[in-house]
Amino acid sequence: MPHVDLKFITRNLTEEQQNAVSEDIIAVLKKHFGSTDDSVSIRLNEIPKDSWKSEVYDPIIMAHLDKLVKKPGYKLD
Repeated sequence: MPHVDLKFITRNLTEEQQNAVSEDIIAVLKKHFGSTDDSVSIRLNEIPKDSWKSEVYDPIIMAHLDKLVKKPGYKLD
C-alpha cells in the first residue's frame, strides 16, 4: 500500500494536470511494486518557492541525505 507525498514548487496545477501526474505515478507503482489502483494514495504538495528551503530542503532532503536514492543536483545555503 504505497503512499506518495510529492512536494514541489508551486505550479498551480489544474485538476486535469493533477490527475495526469497521479495516473503516471500509479503506473510506475504498478510496474515496480505490483500495486493496484485501490492500494495507492497520493498527496500533491505545492510549496511556495520562498518556503522550499525551510519546509523541504533542510528538514527533509538534507536531514536524510544519506538515505536518498536520488540526491538533488543543487545546493541551497
